[in-house]
Amino acid sequence: MATIPITKRGAEQLKDELHRLKTVDRPWVINAISEARAQGDLSENAEYEAAKDRQGFIEGRIQEIESKLSVAQVIDPSSLNAEGLVVFGSTVELEDESSGEKVTYQIVGEDEADLKLGLINVSSPIARALIGKEEGDSAVVQAPGGEKRYEIVAVSYV
Repeated sequence: MATIPITKRGAEQLKDELHRLKTVDRPWVINAISEARAQGDLSENAEYEAAKDRQGFIEGRIQEIESKLSVAQVIDPSSLNAEGLVVFGSTVELEDESSGEKVTYQIVGEDEADLKLGLINVSSPIARALIGKEEGDSAVVQAPGGEKRYEIVAVSYV
């Protein structure tokens, strides 16, 4: 199976979620199931069905996270030395060439992407347009609203 890039911060977030699922959520749902069983007839017990559904979700999420972590290639952006090139994990300051609006994005893995926080997925159109470029270059992005051109103002590895 191919490796999946993830930043050090993203890997820590997944590990924290996995720990919470195993130590808090799983015991809670087991307790909820046993309490629902104690109420008697399981065929008409909504609490039991809800707890079993929740248990299925928790177990599925645990398997998903363990699988992702087993194939993850953890990259610490602060240890990168890409000589000014935009690479996975780098933080890029861009200026829209038509409006002059400045935005800053960090290129991260799929599970950590959050546009509101300026974290963009490595496979997104804007990240694909930026990777391999350097400060001063222009990047053309095919956006839903049409073509956008950005100038790369700064590249950092934080």
